[in-house]
Formats: sequence, C-alpha cells, structure tokens
Amino acid sequence: MSSPGPGAPHQVLGRLRFLLQCSECFRGARPLPAALCYVPREVQYKICKDPAGAAAAARSLLSVWDSPGPARGGKRAARATIEVRKGGCLRATGEEYCNGAGLWVKLSKEQLQEHKGCHDLEEGWLLAQKFGEAGDKLVPVESVERMQWQQQMFGVDYKPAVSWEQVVDLTYSTRLGGNPRFMDQDEAAVQKLRYVSLPASWSYECDLELARFLYDHSERELKGLDCMKEHVNSLDVSSQAENFNASHLTDGRTDTFWESEGPQGEHWVRLYMKKGSIIKKLWLLLESQTLSYIPRRVAVYGGELNRLQHLRSILISENSYRSVCVLRNMKIHLPVVEIRILECRDGGYNVRLQGIKIKSFWEWDLVLNVDMFRPARLVRYPLLEGVDRDTLYRRAVLIQRFITLLDSVLLYLIPIPDQSVGTFSQLRVSPFLPLSKHCSALLAQYMQDSQSPAPHTLPKVYINRYLARDHRANPALDPSCKNAIFTQVPLYEGLRTSGKNQQPMDYRWPSSYTQWWECDFISEGIVDNGGGFRDSLADVSEELCPSSGDVAVPLPFFVRTSNQGAGDNRDVYVPNPSCKDFPKYEWIGQLMGAALRGKEFLVLALPGLVWKQLTGEEVSWRKDFADVDSELVKLLEVLQGVDREAFDFMFGRELTYTTVLSDQRVVELIPNGSSTVVRYEDRREFIRLVQKARLEESKEQIAAIRAGLFRVVPQAMLDLLPWQEVEKMVCGEPEITVTDLRKHITFEEFPSKDPRVEMFLEALNNFTSRDLSRFLKFVTGRSRLPVQITIYPDRTNSHGVDLMPEASTCSSIFYLPTYSSAKACEELLRYAIYNCMSIDTDKNTWDE
Repeated sequence: MSSPGPGAPHQVLGRLRFLLQCSECFRGARPLPAALCYVPREVQYKICKDPAGAAAAARSLLSVWDSPGPARGGKRAARATIEVRKGGCLRATGEEYCNGAGLWVKLSKEQLQEHKGCHDLEEGWLLAQKFGEAGDKLVPVESVERMQWQQQMFGVDYKPAVSWEQVVDLTYSTRLGGNPRFMDQDEAAVQKLRYVSLPASWSYECDLELARFLYDHSERELKGLDCMKEHVNSLDVSSQAENFNASHLTDGRTDTFWESEGPQGEHWVRLYMKKGSIIKKLWLLLESQTLSYIPRRVAVYGGELNRLQHLRSILISENSYRSVCVLRNMKIHLPVVEIRILECRDGGYNVRLQGIKIKSFWEWDLVLNVDMFRPARLVRYPLLEGVDRDTLYRRAVLIQRFITLLDSVLLYLIPIPDQSVGTFSQLRVSPFLPLSKHCSALLAQYMQDSQSPAPHTLPKVYINRYLARDHRANPALDPSCKNAIFTQVPLYEGLRTSGKNQQPMDYRWPSSYTQWWECDFISEGIVDNGGGFRDSLADVSEELCPSSGDVAVPLPFFVRTSNQGAGDNRDVYVPNPSCKDFPKYEWIGQLMGAALRGKEFLVLALPGLVWKQLTGEEVSWRKDFADVDSELVKLLEVLQGVDREAFDFMFGRELTYTTVLSDQRVVELIPNGSSTVVRYEDRREFIRLVQKARLEESKEQIAAIRAGLFRVVPQAMLDLLPWQEVEKMVCGEPEITVTDLRKHITFEEFPSKDPRVEMFLEALNNFTSRDLSRFLKFVTGRSRLPVQITIYPDRTNSHGVDLMPEASTCSSIFYLPTYSSAKACEELLRYAIYNCMSIDTDKNTWDE
C-alpha cells in the first residue's frame, strides 16, 4: 500500500476534515479525536553511536529506570541494565516522555522480560537522547526480522501505519479498497493523552493560554541576548597586550578592549561553552578607533577542542565599525567555539575587540519537555496555575501535533489577500497560528503583495497645538472639536489625499517608510525630521483615548466604559454609539492599519470586545463584556438565578425593557419598552435583549473602523492573527520603566530608609515592562501611566511576614506587607498581580 504524497488531494481533504473536528473539540472542551492521540504499541530502536566518541564497542549497556529519571543534576540509581549487541535492535513501546534530562522511551513488562535482571519491573524507561551532552542515541528503525515476517504473513506490499500522522490520513481520507491497517496502539499511553487528567474547570481559554505559553517560550520569543555569563564557562585568547587583556571582552564597557600581541594571522578567541548551550547568534564588537586593528577576514570553528570543524568564514564589510555577526543558528551544542582572525584591515598585524556578545539557549528550552512547566514560569499564566506538570506537558504534545497537521495544509487553506472565505475561517484556528512555522512568512508575503510605493514627497500638514491644548483643557467651549489636532482641517482633510495629483493616500507603504506626513507647527520653530510626525500621532492617540481618567475626552469618537469607577479595566474606551461620523471612523481604521504595517504605534485603549469584533472573532458576554461593564454582567447573573420573591423585592415594578448604553443613552429593547414592566417569568428574554443591545451598541462604528482597516491591511492577514497580536502590532506594549513608575508612587507612614520600601523597590527593579503594567493594573485598574499610587504599610496583620499584598483600586492604594527578603517580595508580588486580581479592599456592591 503506497502512501500518498503530502499534496495528494484526498489526504489534504482528510486532514481538513480532521482539523475541523479538532477545532470543535478544543472549543467545546471535549476529548480530542483518537487519531491525534495515537501511540504505537511497539517500536524497534537501534543504537546510533556518537561519531565523536570512541570506537564502537561490540555491545552497549543501557540503564533502566522505573520512571523517567530526574532532570539535570538529579541523583537516582538505575534499577537495571540492558545489554544490546552491536547491530541489534531493542523493542520498546511507542510512548515517549521528555524532561530536562532528555528524551525517554518506555519498555513494557513483556519487553523487559527479554532482558536479564529486569523481570521484577512492571515497566522501564530508557534515556534515548541526553540533553546537554553528546553520546549514543536510540533511534527508531524497522527491524529486518519484523519486515520479513510481515511480508510472509500479509504480502510484500504490507506496510501498516505506525505514526499518528499516518493514522490520521488513513482514518479521515476517503479511499477505495480494504480497511486501513494500523499497528496496534498502546492503550494506556493513548488514554493518558486523550483523557489526560485535566481539571474539571479546563476550558477553551485554558488551551489558548497554554498555546500562548508555548509561543512565549519558543525559540523566537525567548530572550537570550548577551548570555556570556550564563552560557560560557571560560574564555581564552591567543595572546594579549599589556593592559589590554582578555577580561575586557566581557566587562561590558565601551572604553576598553582586548588587543592581541603576536604574529599576523595567528590571533584567536576561544569560548568554552557550558553543557547544553546552543548558540543562535555570536557577535564581535569592534574597536574602531584605528582601522588597522579592525578584523577584515574571520573564520569560526566549533566542536571538541581536539577536533574542531570549520563552521563559517566571514569577510567583514568595510562599512562595519561597531558589531558584526560571525555565527548564527547552530542546531547542536558546541563544547568549544574558536574565532580565528585571519586578516586585519590595511595590512594590520594585531587585532582589537571591544567585546563579544552571544544570544544562546539551553538545549532543553528549545524542545517541548515537562520541565518547561515549572511553577515559576507559570506565574504569568493564571489559568495554568496549579495544573499538574505532566498534564500540561501531554496537552501541549497534542497542541503541537495539531499545529504540525495545520502546517501541512496551511498553504492550501489561506485565502487570497483581499478575501476571507471558505474552510479557513470555519476552522477558527487563528489563536493557535502564532505557533505555526509558516505564519511569519505568510504575514510577510501578505504585506509584500499588498504593498504600494511610498509617496515621492511627504504631504505637509499645518497644526496649531496651542488651539488644541486649549480645547483639551475645556472641550465644552468647542463642541465642534474643530481645534483638536485630529479634526483640524489641515490634518484630516490634508491627509486624505497626497501630492499635486491629489491621489488618495492608501497607507500601504513599505515598513521602512516611517514618516507618513510632515508637520508644520504654527508659531513653533520646529523642523520636522520625524519627531514632529511622531508627536502628532501621539497627540491623536491621546485625543481619541486619553491615558488619564481625570480629564475630559476631547473628541466624540470614543467614550469611557462603565468600569471607570471600579474593576480591572478602568482605562479602556469603546466607540461612541451616538457618533455617526463614519468617514472619520474609517480614517481611524486606516491609521490603525498603517501602524500595523509599519513601525509606529497608535495607542488606543480598547477592550478585547472591540478588538475581537475588528478581527472577526467570536465574543462572549460573560468574558468579554465584563471588561466594559462588569457590574451589569454581575447584575444579569443575579437576575437569572434569583427566585420570584427576591425578584419582586429587588425590582418590584421598576424594571422595564430598557438599558443604558455606554454613551449613557437609555434605549428601549422592545416597542414601548420604557412603559413595559419585566415579569419574573420573562426575565431570561429580558436578559437576552440586554445582552444583544449592549454587545451590538457600537456595531456601526466598529464596522466603519474595520472597513478602514481593510483598506490598508488585507483581511486574510487579520485572519492569521489572534486579536491580542493585532492589538500589540497597532498599539505596542505598555512600555513602563521603574524610573517612570517611581515618579508616580508616594510612600506614606513609612520611617526613613525603611527596609520594607527598599525591598519593594529592589523587587520592582527585577520586573519586566509587562510585570510593571500588571502591577499598575493590580493597584489602579489601569495599565498605562500616568496615574498616582499611594503605598501604606499593611496594618491588618502587622506581625505577619511574607503575606500576599492587597490593593484598593478605587483609591489607587497599595498596602505593603513585611517581607523577609527582596526575593520573597518579588515572588509574592508577581504572583499576586497575575493571579489575585480579586484581592481588593474596595467594598463589594453585592455585599450591601
């Protein structure tokens, strides 16, 4: 039975059917299809000897553990030893398990009984491939004996499916002939994958959170810049001049350098790497004061010290004066890396280097393994907190398999750039697409295919920032908003067309085109070389969605949500349901598209509800609308579950078929709704009408923004992106530094040089910008500055140590407990800001 190629039509269609079923299972939190969880009952393994090792022995001894062994550094004795003769095979099950030590394979009791000393073991585990070091490996093969037996029993063309991909193809592809034949599956291993012990609360959102975790910890997202101290054991050089020794290569200073002192062409720098490190990029930092000391030609070697192999030769450009990358994208660990300077510029004899910089990773961080799911890494993913590591690992294996299949047919699925039709949109897989190996290339292709030439001349706009400032101070004096920067005629009207021929600006320019227009600020002596343009874009953002909750909104296009007084999302806006100026909404969409395509940001504080509608994703009342009006969500939950007596007591005859929109307008849900009282038995219909009215309150405005967005960005491109990624590309991430945050913090009732304050500030210094944004949201309900924070000592438990912090979001007050160390403060604070948004001392409305 011949296997169809990857492009066989019936195979592609079968995989599409299968992916659709998987997508429905993910979304419905149901067990995934059995074919995705297939594990063969038996696999033959053969020892692949390390070519760098000693001469192959006549036999190999393999240690057997009763469970997958410990990760790096762990100590546990093996239970038995298996001998495998040279050229022989080893029978094992198809179940694999990966942790920080490496890849493990499992032997059943029946398979263990074939070997001496293993008869008392119920199961055994062999380390098939070690992380962080070279050595022999176990690789799956098809044994000659088994192939001969199968041919004798079933015919020479017999070839059963032995991988989960083959099982998917045979199960879901339409074919003529007999039933598909599979290798018997390992029932216990399949049950672990398919009915993995997920908690009862596991949902589609948990799978999406796990997918985000996998993306954040993938090679493309892991931060590994300047890993010299972490991944390099030591450094050696061929020679060094007095006062310019090798230590300057790693001191991080720009005023020092290493200088060689020896014969021309015999200079080198040698790095001894720590076990398990894999280099992704290696730079030389050049000392450019004297040309004759700058390297011109370099060769890089790697491997064991006594058998270094040539990796790459580089001719350094004469235009390089700062840094040059000499090695990239290694796939294996190199114990030693040697950089040989073969030639210097202008015939120079010796070389000077300011430093060496490395971007590298641990081998075990580049492979899905159970040790990725350490508690410290899960802090930023609250939905995964408390879930067993093995459970997360096996679920991640299934997501990884799903992505593998998706990658195999993605090029058949994607729509043409300006459309979004057919099977692709039905699959609803965009939240998983960042994990696809094709996603980045497809996005780049869409950008390139829809790109238009940059204008020959910048359009010039004239802006009066003095008038705009007066308008922002008191918008009521200018109801037409004609003095706002956004609506000043020169800006809005001037940017609808470009150049003398008045051609419409389409904003589909190359990303390198970073200045969209030139500003002439009236009565200001500013020459706009890019800074004025960025100022105007920032001013437009601030006018549309002011970052401070204490100022009036100077434009009518967005209104603050009802969560401004309380809740976790107090700084977000929704399109104004009353505003019908759709051409300007469309222009806002165009600016958002330009930001998405380019390197500038248009910071719009919109909730996930709006972003989901812009990208065409489904919205949820309970999850998404809570970011707009959490009190209404709670009220309708109470209304749905209340009994008749409580309903009559709470509402009487005061509840009518009306609701209040975000712009504070009261609208009727049915004809004469304001005079129609809601009866107890009709409350569910009332709830449905309220939810529909509120979810669709900005429908027309969002449609106009979406139309403008699609004029700049192909709709198919947005289909490839989850809404969170679109928001990040348009708005950027809230960039907050400790210095900026410190300016907005006031400490009250603390003695001078109080250790609690010092520990707290030290903890904040270790926070990322994302952590600081979450801290800001934990204390104030807002994710961006400016906002004032007051910190008081925690007096509710004055003798307690290392307690969880509390905050009052309405008053932006943070209560700082006593901690035993800055490390303890950092860990508990980080846990609180990601997992304990409900720890709030504000009064609960429903407790009244």
